[in-house]
Amino acid sequence: MLFRSPARPGSCADITQARQLGLVKLLAGGPVVEILADAGYQGLGARTGGRVVTPPHRKFKKNAPDWYEEMHERQRKAHSSRRIRVEHGIAHLKNWRALARHLGGREHMSDTVQAIAGLLSHQQTADLNPTQQV
Repeated sequence: MLFRSPARPGSCADITQARQLGLVKLLAGGPVVEILADAGYQGLGARTGGRVVTPPHRKFKKNAPDWYEEMHERQRKAHSSRRIRVEHGIAHLKNWRALARHLGGREHMSDTVQAIAGLLSHQQTADLNPTQQV
């Protein structure tokens, strides 16, 4: 996990949250990495020098030519097949009971997510480097 925003009251669009937390500036001035984002971050690629890659935007809402529909579907599937690893990472976090059945207040949610992300990262690292037990 590269970034986790703190839990805040109320609903907020993903891209608004990223702007308010300074993620856009961090990405624009940081190392050149490619971030596969969902459609909630549409338009962020232009502001970060192409570092954020989102699904293709639909140019035609109605009466799109057949060639465009085919091209858009191919691009969408290509992005989706690359992004599936990100979705699986999010799913692994949500599988932890503390997040799946969170009943506490929001003031502890950020700490809980950070702790679970650390445990999951450690678990995955341990799985990659198994030690031999005698």
